[in-house]
Amino acid sequence: MAVKKDKKSTSKKRSLPGLQFSKQQKVVFGVFLMILGTALTIAFISFFFNWQADQSTITEFTNREEQAQNLLNKFGASVSDFFVYQGFGIASLIFSVLIIISGLYLFLSFSKTALKKLWFWGILMMIWFSVFFGFFAGKASILGGVIGFEINSYLQDYLGFTGTVLLMVFLFLTYLIVRLKVTPDKVITYFKSTKKELQQEFDIAKKEAEETISSPEVNLDKTSNNQRTDTPSESFETPKEKEKIVIKSENEDDVALEVEQSDEEEEVEVLSNKLVKDFGEFDPKLELSNYKFPTLELLKEYNTNTGITIDQEELESNKNTIVETLKNYKIEIDQIKATVGPTVTLYEIIPEAGIRISKIKNLEDDIALSLSALGIRIIAPIPGKGTIGIEVPNKNAKMVSMRSVIASPKFQNAEMELPLALGKTISNETFVVDLAKMPHLLMAGATGQGKSVGLNAILTSLLYKKHPAEVKFVLVDPKKVELTLFNKIERHYLAKLPDTEEAIITDNSKVINTLNSLCIEMDQRYDLLKDAMVRNIAEYNVKFKARKLNPNDGHKFLPYIVLVVDEFADLIMTAGKEVETPIARLAQLARAIGIHLIIATQRPSVNVITGIIKANFPARIAFRVTSKIDSRTILDSSGADQLIGRGDMLFTQGNNLIRLQCAFVDTPEVEQITSYIGSQRAYPSAHILPEYSSEEGGTNLDIGIDDRDALFRDAAEVIVNAQQGSASLLQRKLKLGYNRAGRIIDQLEAAGIVGPFEGSKARQVLVPTIEALNQMLDNESE
Repeated sequence: MAVKKDKKSTSKKRSLPGLQFSKQQKVVFGVFLMILGTALTIAFISFFFNWQADQSTITEFTNREEQAQNLLNKFGASVSDFFVYQGFGIASLIFSVLIIISGLYLFLSFSKTALKKLWFWGILMMIWFSVFFGFFAGKASILGGVIGFEINSYLQDYLGFTGTVLLMVFLFLTYLIVRLKVTPDKVITYFKSTKKELQQEFDIAKKEAEETISSPEVNLDKTSNNQRTDTPSESFETPKEKEKIVIKSENEDDVALEVEQSDEEEEVEVLSNKLVKDFGEFDPKLELSNYKFPTLELLKEYNTNTGITIDQEELESNKNTIVETLKNYKIEIDQIKATVGPTVTLYEIIPEAGIRISKIKNLEDDIALSLSALGIRIIAPIPGKGTIGIEVPNKNAKMVSMRSVIASPKFQNAEMELPLALGKTISNETFVVDLAKMPHLLMAGATGQGKSVGLNAILTSLLYKKHPAEVKFVLVDPKKVELTLFNKIERHYLAKLPDTEEAIITDNSKVINTLNSLCIEMDQRYDLLKDAMVRNIAEYNVKFKARKLNPNDGHKFLPYIVLVVDEFADLIMTAGKEVETPIARLAQLARAIGIHLIIATQRPSVNVITGIIKANFPARIAFRVTSKIDSRTILDSSGADQLIGRGDMLFTQGNNLIRLQCAFVDTPEVEQITSYIGSQRAYPSAHILPEYSSEEGGTNLDIGIDDRDALFRDAAEVIVNAQQGSASLLQRKLKLGYNRAGRIIDQLEAAGIVGPFEGSKARQVLVPTIEALNQMLDNESE
């Protein structure tokens, strides 16, 4: 116990933040460094002129009667002697300049990363120049200083003069290539452009000289005895001067041949490349350039021991039980291997030749009975292997923390558009997938089996990897309590409809408008892709960053949009086709323009997860369900009914099933992450989606009696008898199409028979009885 306490205490000490300065302290320290650097520069320059005269005063520093000729007196002479004479010589000026620049960086609150690079290269330059000047100086010279002289003599002792020169040349070229990005192709391009400019200047000078020598008034030609006068006002200047070569024959009577030679056209710099050259690539993160991603310390570390604890007794016992159970049914085994995971151990067996796989598959319940374990799952055969897998839950399951998967190299080094760290596999490897490649995800499972934790893990993965400019979330939470913590990052990551207060949608009537708004956004984005002549959002954003698309034409950087629905079954129950239609349309078309859907439900029945939904959601996650029917509805195969719960899940992307232990992220962890992000500088508002007005959102049209449908009176009687105003009722009772029923509903509203549109609810019927209806319609006809 004492050892564990020590570990905890040390981990706490490591997690303490470093020494922090306030803004005022940084400004004061920056001013101090700038003045110190300036003072050192003045002292060094003064030392170059007075160093010999001040040598005696250096040893008499405490004697107040002795005065030095340095502009900073004895302090300047002593400091300069240390840095210049005893140090790096003239190169010491680089040190004082670095101090001044450091002060400026602190004073103006610039990035410290660039400052570290500056110091690194500055110190290397100081050493190089000191050694370089050491070639031309003796031991007592201030050109290279003592350090430059000693390094130079040391190198020459081992490399000789020629070797030292070659080493210095190599270091100089390395600096040019690494630091200044000087490469052979750039040098060649530079010399070519310089040569072209010199050639143009030479041609202009040559032409001016020819015009000066030749007579401007008279030009005689052998072919004519007439006199021709050329004046500057009568001549036409061409955009490009042409070089003329006159070839004269030896015979004076022959006509001179004048050859006109055109220069090659210059290459004009493409506008987009010129913009990139002048301004650099467009940076969508520039507005929030100081945004800091959440740190690992915000996530709880549940297990100090990151490895898997292997219980040899449990493994041996399970192995013997499996072998004996199969022997009872005359199934001999050639080989057996165990792979221990966080919650499940996979036993791979190779049966003897001639054993039918279906025979082993049918013994699933018998093996589960003999092992006295919950959730035995047999994979016969394992895809890609010549073995049969038996998954057995561990007696002591290990929790997979969100911190462990976020900190893993697989996630940190993932080169994906939308990486999701879902959890760990049976072999204890972090499982990371790309949502952009899925392209949509369907999650299902019984209540309390880990769906909400899985959604939080997905959102946390994106928050740790993507900048607010790169991804936006549309969150739908009918339960009103699961996703409310993400309200804090509204102005960073969330998207919403205009003129709405809450970004997280909890009202089912607003879900319909939001989904239709996303359809409008999808159509608008496809128009942009068409104008840009690209096929997907990744190509479009690359082209926009390269400044090849004009913002004046409506082009803009497009962030990914991730729609998350926490309880899809509730939406289907209350809105039905009004929700399913835009969801299906988005699922079919939205992949290329960067809109991806994540839908979760606790009721995986066929009327919720319909054929259209399943066809467009190839990537699926199944947590534990209660029946094989539900498992087949989600995964098109059994297996989800044999999971053990608490985050145990199956993942498929259209091929084989992968068993995972979902990463656990608790509510306090999500709260800390959202608070950390929400406390930073944000955009003025959430990302605004296009405005959508419902087609059934009430009618202000003055529909006359003559414009009413022929079945208007029959429809009114149906509505009043049922006391329920909806287009679907008219469709069933009068056998009408949806569009005609909708028009009749609008006519009934204009007549005052039904109330206005109220989202997913049926319209209110304003006429209580048939008698009242007849009286109302008769009064209108009079």
